[in-house]
Amino acid sequence: MGMKKKDELIALGDSCMDAGRFDDALALFDRALALDSEDPDLWNRAGVALRSLGRYAESVRCFDRSLELDPRDLHSS
Repeated sequence: MGMKKKDELIALGDSCMDAGRFDDALALFDRALALDSEDPDLWNRAGVALRSLGRYAESVRCFDRSLELDPRDLHSS
């Protein structure tokens, strides 16, 4: 039951992002993270919402958390 609710929150959050309603999207992603804080894609979504709001330091923390959970996007440099 929790996963279905999480998926609904993510879908609503994505719709808010598409509509430019970043505060609403962030609130929905935060609620979804309360249900599953180990989802790297969800942390990434929250980071994008925060970046869109100009909250850059917080967005970097979300992106870092996403990469901690799943380092798929790390490139050696």
